[in-house]
Amino acid sequence: MPTPPAVTPRPDPVPASVRAWAGWSWRALVILAALAVGLWLLSVVKVIVVPVAVALLLTVLLSPLVRGLHRHARLPRAVAAGTALVLTLALVIGLLTLAGRSIVNGIAELGEQAREGFAQLTDWLAEGPLKLSTAQLDDYVSQLQDAVASSGQQIASGALSVGVTVGHVVAGALIALFCTLFFLIDGRNIWAWVVGLLPRGSRERVHQAGRRGWVTLGAYTRTQILVAGVDAVGIGVGAAFLQLPLVVPLAVLVFFGSFIPFVGAIVTGSVAVLVALVTQGWGSALIMLAIVLVVQQFEGHVLQPFLMGHAVSLHPVAVLLVVTTGSLVAGIVGALFAVPIAAVLNTVVLYLHGHDKFPQLGTGDHVPIRAKGHPVLDRAVAAAAEAESEAQATREEQADAPDATPGGSPVTS
Repeated sequence: MPTPPAVTPRPDPVPASVRAWAGWSWRALVILAALAVGLWLLSVVKVIVVPVAVALLLTVLLSPLVRGLHRHARLPRAVAAGTALVLTLALVIGLLTLAGRSIVNGIAELGEQAREGFAQLTDWLAEGPLKLSTAQLDDYVSQLQDAVASSGQQIASGALSVGVTVGHVVAGALIALFCTLFFLIDGRNIWAWVVGLLPRGSRERVHQAGRRGWVTLGAYTRTQILVAGVDAVGIGVGAAFLQLPLVVPLAVLVFFGSFIPFVGAIVTGSVAVLVALVTQGWGSALIMLAIVLVVQQFEGHVLQPFLMGHAVSLHPVAVLLVVTTGSLVAGIVGALFAVPIAAVLNTVVLYLHGHDKFPQLGTGDHVPIRAKGHPVLDRAVAAAAEAESEAQATREEQADAPDATPGGSPVTS
């Protein structure tokens, strides 16, 4: 029977590089689609996700205080957590009350000065380079009034949406306080339960990566509070030097706004300059602008590189891009949480790929061991059982092996 001729395979017309790029492309599309679905789900449950994220920030901030009250003041952990949370609420409410009183006392003066500033602006438009006539200015003002009057329905719907938003904020605040209290009381057991849901082989690495991410989050929170305090004190002292109204509200606004890197400092600084312009004119506005720039330069060239860079290990360019992306995706909330999320992910991913930023933490287990059969992190118990099993197997192998030397002579004990 004749042998069939060998069939020569046709060469693949698609180059190997194109096939490789095609493989990477569809995988990248699947990953992007999964990320898009995840972000959509987060947007659906943002009323829950955002308060839990705030609770995590408060927990990492208050944990040292709770530990101090528990160890040194001998308070039960639940009492220590409640005391720390009440003190924090009292501080925040006190700052907001002080700022509110300053606003109430100075709003009349500010309104009068704003009217004077508007009159000066009108005079400058009429007598300055633009040379606008009084009739033109009156026409522009009447058009503005008509536009405001015709948008009454939009204003009413906006007020309704604001009411809904206020309701969401109140509900979110209650959820955040509730979660913070129980994270402070029983956070280790909650984390142990979460890690225990994972496959046994991956629990230890996830636990150690989570510990390092928690340290990074704490370093970011404490450093950001320090940076915000420096910004608030610097701009507040400058406003007090210029004898501007609403100094305390401006300082409080700068403090809270500085938690959004770059963007918050620019916006709050602009508010301070605007107040100076309205109340005291161009000269004070330029001086206030110089003060704001000096404070921001000190923050950008001293505090951010040395403190924040060491805390989160992110380049300032990366911080700017992350904040911009977060604001585009989720607005103010995205800008607020973008940097801590990026910092924690950076630490966790580096650890999972073999680069430990915190080798001093070691591999000690700081999660309490729970009862057998509970789906939690029981590394110590599992390791002891495995060591005992290996020792038993070694003893059995030695018992079954012939007691002889390589030369065949019996071994005497």
